[in-house]
Amino acid sequence: METEPKFEMGGLSLTPGALNLLDPEEVLNSLNRHQRGDWGDCDHEDAQANDLALVEGTRVFSVYHDRRDQKFWIITEADRSMTTVILPEEY
Repeated sequence: METEPKFEMGGLSLTPGALNLLDPEEVLNSLNRHQRGDWGDCDHEDAQANDLALVEGTRVFSVYHDRRDQKFWIITEADRSMTTVILPEEY
């Protein structure tokens, strides 16, 4: 796995649910993975779309689970101005 960031993430936002339920250390670890092209638990199609997004400059979307198996998403906007950590039910 590459250790260099693959894209800029812009500002960071956590939704209320993500802020209340997720461990900050796990969020930070997942943000690092996201920026380095480790798309977590994305299916194959979404992972391919993310790889293409790095070339085309479109939205990047990763899926992770914390140690309690709470699913959360990390979404970086196409213009790379903002990255959001969000629970699926908040989308």
